[in-house]
Amino acid sequence: DHHVNYGSSSGLQDRVTFVHKDPSQYDASIRLADLQVSDTGTYQCRVKKNTVAVHEVIVTVQEKPATPQCWTEGEPNEGSSILLRCYSR
Repeated sequence: DHHVNYGSSSGLQDRVTFVHKDPSQYDASIRLADLQVSDTGTYQCRVKKNTVAVHEVIVTVQEKPATPQCWTEGEPNEGSSILLRCYSR
């Protein structure tokens, strides 16, 4: 029907678009912009012609890691060794 049903997640309305302007040209792919953890769920593509074909995809959005904390251990002198450490949650 050339439209996207957003279900109960109204936050998707401004972030979901068809990849191609006319999905009837055999590509009804959608693009989700600005992914959020709350976008995790089951997405369904339903195509109606003579019959109905349905395909479901499970999307899991993970949180992006926090900015890493980095530091050195040891003295940065010629001929000596230092250790570079980074940590992220």
